[in-house]
Amino acid sequence: MSLPTVSVIMSVYNGAELAPAAVRCILDQSFADFELIAIDNGSFKDDTRAVLNRIVNETGDRRLRVVELDQNIGLAGALNHGIGLARGRYIARQDHDDLSAPTRLEKQVRFLDANPGCGLLGTRAEIWVGDEPTGRYHDHPLDNGTLQVDLLVNNPFVHSSVMLRRSALDEVGLYTMDPRRQPPEDFELWSRIARAFEVANLPERLLAYREMPASMSRDGANPFLEKLLLLCAENIAWWNGLERPDQSCRDAAALLHAAYEHVSLTADIAAICARVDGACAAIATKFGSADVDPRREQVLANLRHHFMHARKLPDWTKSLISLSRNLPVPAALKNWAKARLSR
Repeated sequence: MSLPTVSVIMSVYNGAELAPAAVRCILDQSFADFELIAIDNGSFKDDTRAVLNRIVNETGDRRLRVVELDQNIGLAGALNHGIGLARGRYIARQDHDDLSAPTRLEKQVRFLDANPGCGLLGTRAEIWVGDEPTGRYHDHPLDNGTLQVDLLVNNPFVHSSVMLRRSALDEVGLYTMDPRRQPPEDFELWSRIARAFEVANLPERLLAYREMPASMSRDGANPFLEKLLLLCAENIAWWNGLERPDQSCRDAAALLHAAYEHVSLTADIAAICARVDGACAAIATKFGSADVDPRREQVLANLRHHFMHARKLPDWTKSLISLSRNLPVPAALKNWAKARLSR
């Protein structure tokens, strides 16, 4: 039996309502040489497992394989489990609440076959709420140079749209299972891939990405933000040849995310810009400067802009916000302090 070209990995957790459409959008792809590994990640609130097995029985499609986990092992754990079972030379992601266009796999395989240096390929995406398009889009940059600079700061890939080269995962490893570094497990993995391989996005919107309702209010520390800042600081440090981030790398990450409470009281904008400029220069040396240089100027301009805003905070206010990371300072007081920046 020949091996499939693509292994599509879908982790499903309490997704009985939306998963059938996600599965069928893959089974109906114009590119047929794939396997779809659908993982019931310990669902307990609905009949996800029965729904997935029903699709297998109804379609009789041997490309679909259902994997049943008795307990939830987290998204990263489920994806790593699926990758361990995958047989394709390309690994594609599909979330159970998103929808792929019929030509998505075909266009991604064609691009990766033609660009052997690319280890990570995403697509642009429409943003939906429920079953309705919003008229908003995730139109991330396309070229490697711009994306490499953007990855210093944030995640310019829609997770459910990506296709990965299996050899890239063999070289850099799978999704991190370290709770101190995920979520965002996707950004953490993309960062490691981008250090060794080119990356790209296709210009077409080949995914319908559903925004799911979530509370944005939070009292106390934001663990996602803190992990994001750590990864950004590590990326800047790595391209500068540092074993670990120094204060300037950490300050750069905080400024670029407008996380002023994480900026040190002695932040040196010259040293901060030098770290980001050094990272961009290293990227340009490895991949070429044509697409790197314009993005570098934008990032440096953003750094200086946010530094000027951060300086508007008096020292006692900075100290208050800094202390609030570990002390139960009332949210209203913290928000008042941050609001002074907009005056």
